[in-house]
Amino acid sequence: MARLTALAGGAAVALVALFLPLSLPLSLSPYGVLPAAAHEHPSGITDLVTPAVVRVEATAHIDITLLDHIRDLVHVERSYKVPIGVGTGVVVNPEGGIVTLTRVVKSEQDLAVHAANKIFAEHHGVKIPADFERHKLKDEVLDRHLQQCYPPLTSKATCIYNIRTDITVFPNVSPADPKGLKADLVKAGPGPDTPAVLQTSSRVVGGVGLPTAPLADRVPESAGSPTNVAGFLGRPGPTVQTTVEIAHLGKGGGAGENGRPFADPDKKVDEPVKLAGLADRGLRGAPVIGDKDGHVVGMLIGGGRAARMIGIREVTSALTKAGVAPRRGAIDSAFEAALTRYHTKYYTEAAPGFQRVLELYPGNVVAATLLKDSLAKRGGPEDRGVRPVPVPARSATPMWPFAVAAGVLFLAAATGAVLLWRRRRGPEPKPEPPPLVAVPPQPLDEGANQTVVVRRSQPFAVIPQQKQVLTAQEQAVKFCTACGMRLGAAHRFCGYCGHPIET
Repeated sequence: MARLTALAGGAAVALVALFLPLSLPLSLSPYGVLPAAAHEHPSGITDLVTPAVVRVEATAHIDITLLDHIRDLVHVERSYKVPIGVGTGVVVNPEGGIVTLTRVVKSEQDLAVHAANKIFAEHHGVKIPADFERHKLKDEVLDRHLQQCYPPLTSKATCIYNIRTDITVFPNVSPADPKGLKADLVKAGPGPDTPAVLQTSSRVVGGVGLPTAPLADRVPESAGSPTNVAGFLGRPGPTVQTTVEIAHLGKGGGAGENGRPFADPDKKVDEPVKLAGLADRGLRGAPVIGDKDGHVVGMLIGGGRAARMIGIREVTSALTKAGVAPRRGAIDSAFEAALTRYHTKYYTEAAPGFQRVLELYPGNVVAATLLKDSLAKRGGPEDRGVRPVPVPARSATPMWPFAVAAGVLFLAAATGAVLLWRRRRGPEPKPEPPPLVAVPPQPLDEGANQTVVVRRSQPFAVIPQQKQVLTAQEQAVKFCTACGMRLGAAHRFCGYCGHPIET
């Protein structure tokens, strides 16, 4: 029977296994289906970089003293603020190392000439434009003093200058930081469209530094490679969010300041003009983000009607010369783990990850936004973390007919096995009663004295008087006259008290 049952079970299992692969997915996990080649970030490719994007503003403070000795010796002191540039930068290490363009933090104009024009126009009341050009006056005496006020500083100079540059970085935080973070210029590039390296000097919120952006190893070579440009058109705040624009790399490279052009492969948009307008409005120096893995592949340069990109090699070379090493921090590790869960729709698991990021760096705008969305979708129909995801079957054949057939086959085989086993065994024999055993009569001991039969009864029990009828076997039973214990047939002494049977 055991062999027949095993045979039936094996046939049922084989029938189910034959059709089971037709309806199961390629791979399963405790959380649902694992795609064969899943993209790390199917959407929101810029989310890895945008927390590290900052607004950069640079202003020159000029203290100038005019030594007027045309009539009486007079010292005239003035202070002027001259905007140098505004643009976008990206943080490359938790300590506050930042990369932007040189033209954003270093003026191409002579600031001392601008201050000389302004102080002469104000003090002497002459018409001199407040620009960066050297001018001449009709009055020979005033003109001589003006020319001696222009740099360079000599022993006959009539002006003394003190120029310093204030660089302020505004991070992407909420609530917005109105004062920003002070930064120092570590090393400027040789040209206006070369990378400049900054280092924050103000205290950073939190104890683990700033969020950073991952840097790519190289620039995509193929023409038409999709990228994204992210930056700020103003100081970050409730009304100024990160601006992200899609762009495509054109043919060829162009190392150094020449850069690499942009070109729309479908020729629907004039991307160089579009990006140049954004550069003039504040995206100059913005990171160019590759669409493959969300890493920075270059920086936006140019303006007017032509925007280009300098590659990541120029960026890393500038960092090396400045002695600033790019690296990721604790904020980035926690954020990237939560971001992966979010973009793969495991919202229940993503929410604690974003909460951890906000503990490390309060005010992270991107983490706060994604946390709110994760909490709203947690436990919903899109959340893969709490319920299995419906998996499309490979075949449209339903599974239940094969399961029913397997069950019927198993029951039929088991029933046949039972019937066959009972037929081979035959009818079960009826149980026979145990044989009666005759007890031979015990021989009487003629030499023994007469014994006394003792009958006992339970105390306090009323036993009705009945006529006692003793069988021959009961009459042959003897008891000790001393203790009343039962005696064997051939005993001469009591086995309990040792009293002799014969007296």
